Amino acid sequence: MREEEKKPTSTIRRILKQRWALSAIYIASAAIILAAAFLLQNSFDDSAKDGKEESAETGKNYGQPSVEVNSNLETIKMPVADADKSVIKKQFYDVNADEKAQEEALVFYNNRYEQNKGIDIAMEDGKSFDVKASLSGNVTKVQDDALLGNLVEVEHEDGVVTRYQSVKDIKVAVGDKVKQGQAIATAGKSQINEEAGVHVHFEIRKDNIALNPLDFVNKQASAIQSATEAEGSELNDSTDKEETPAVEGSETDKEETPAVEGSETGTDETPAVDETDESTDLESGTDEEGSVPGEDATEESDSLKDSLNQSN
Repeated sequence: MREEEKKPTSTIRRILKQRWALSAIYIASAAIILAAAFLLQNSFDDSAKDGKEESAETGKNYGQPSVEVNSNLETIKMPVADADKSVIKKQFYDVNADEKAQEEALVFYNNRYEQNKGIDIAMEDGKSFDVKASLSGNVTKVQDDALLGNLVEVEHEDGVVTRYQSVKDIKVAVGDKVKQGQAIATAGKSQINEEAGVHVHFEIRKDNIALNPLDFVNKQASAIQSATEAEGSELNDSTDKEETPAVEGSETDKEETPAVEGSETGTDETPAVDETDESTDLESGTDEEGSVPGEDATEESDSLKDSLNQSN
């Protein structure tokens, strides 16, 4: 029995004494460890993928709004590299300005006066200069126009558009994305405002309504939206104030109410009919049966006379 029990032990010892035994054991152990690590890693990757998919579904629309917020936080700049050396040849036409300022903001061309929808910017030395993007955005229009001196339009968020006219050597095309401060063209001349010389006509529009660029230069782009909303609320308030008295009790209502309750026409109709009937009866001198008053009295006096004669 003891010899049989010793046989397995001696076999293991014999195998361990072999040169390849330890190497085989190390390789097998390493394989087991690697396999276990691989399985654990796959399980972690699956859980990580599930978390990524969930976060992607939750925030899949966050990319675009973040760009808009950053763009709205940009500070509006003059479309020139060195604003200190620039001069404004013609101001924006402001309906609230005095008459002199409004006259100076008129553009005369072809025997007609036009209101300036932007500002005309030139350099003090009168030389040409690079026209820079005032805000980051997408180029939506590039147009050759001798009258306006060519133009470039860049679209931004919330219906805001910047327009650059009287330019040449345009460096962008429709569909391009431009960054603030990027050169998009070179200042040139236009037929509609030749007296300005080499300049750029710069406009800021909100929902296709021209705004005074100087009111928003060095302010965040979001100030345009705030200003237009404030103007809209003021217009609505003034409209409501003007309409309220008319709704509560207008002069028209005051004049119509007596007419409905008892108009002069209604009060005059009944007396007019009665007076006409009475005057007709008096003039005709007849009663309702058509007899003439006085005939009955004559007949009665004749009958009295006959009775007296008979008694005599």
